[in-house]
Amino acid sequence: MAAFAGLGAREEAGLLLDAGGGWRYVPTHQYLSDPLGSESLFVMSTMMTTTACGRPRQSQLGRWLRFTLFIALCASGCAGPLPWKDAKQIALEKERYGLTADQRIKELRQQAQDARDAAPAVKAAFTRELVSTMLAEHDPRVRAKMIGIAANFDDDAARAICVGGLDDPDATVRMAACDAWVDIGGSEAVRHLANRYRSDDDVDVRLYALRAIGNLGDQEAVPVLAEALEAADPAVQYRAVAALKDVTGEDLGNDVNVWREWAANPDAPRPTWSLAEAWRSLF
Repeated sequence: MAAFAGLGAREEAGLLLDAGGGWRYVPTHQYLSDPLGSESLFVMSTMMTTTACGRPRQSQLGRWLRFTLFIALCASGCAGPLPWKDAKQIALEKERYGLTADQRIKELRQQAQDARDAAPAVKAAFTRELVSTMLAEHDPRVRAKMIGIAANFDDDAARAICVGGLDDPDATVRMAACDAWVDIGGSEAVRHLANRYRSDDDVDVRLYALRAIGNLGDQEAVPVLAEALEAADPAVQYRAVAALKDVTGEDLGNDVNVWREWAANPDAPRPTWSLAEAWRSLF
C-alpha cells in the first residue's frame, strides 16, 4: 500500500473512443500516431488522470473540455437527434398528445394551399372537413386561423364557419370572424357585422365590428353607423364617426352632433370641415 501511494498520479490528455463493445480511453499521442486504427469514431476529447494501477479517472479540466466541445458541436449544427432523444419515444408522444397549436396551424395552412390549387371537388371536401375540425378544436388561436382560412373559400361550408365564428365563445375568435367578413365583403358582410355590433356583450368586440364595417367601405353600412352615433358610450360614438369617414369619404370633423345632422339628411348642403377653420373658430 505504501509503495502504491508513493507512485502518485500523472495528468495525461486523451480521447474517449467507441471501440465497438464499449468506451475505451486512448492517450492523445497514441491516437495521433494511429488516428485510423481499430477505433471506429472519435466522440469527444477529455483530460484523464491515469493512476499507477492504470485506471483512468476524469479530472476537472477534462469535464470542462468535454462541455466546451459539446457546445461547439451543437452550435455548428449536429445532424440527427441528440443522443439522449429516442426517436420512437418522440413519435409515441406525438401520437399520445397530438400536434401543438402551432403545428396544427402550419398543417392547416398547407392543406388550404393544396386545396386552393385543386379541383372544385377537392376544395369542397377540404371545407367540409374544416367544419368538423373547427367544431372539435379547443384552442381559440387555432379556431381564429381556421376562420381566416375559410374566408378564402367560396362555398356553403366555408361561409358556415365564418358565420359561426361570430358567435364563438372566445372574443378573439369573434374578432377574427369580423376580419374574415371584411375579406368576403358585400351586403352579407354588412348584415353580419351589423348584427355583431348590436348583439355582442363585449364592448371591445362591438368596437371591432364597427371598425370592420368602416373597412368595408360600403354605403349600405351608413344606417347602422348612424345608429351607433346615438350610443351612450363615447367610445362607440367615436368609432362610428371614424367608420363613417371611411364609408362616405366625408370629413366633417369629430363632432358627433355634426355627424348626427348629416345622418338625418345626408344631402343637405353644409360647409366642409377643415382643421384651419376649426382653429380660426377658437379665436
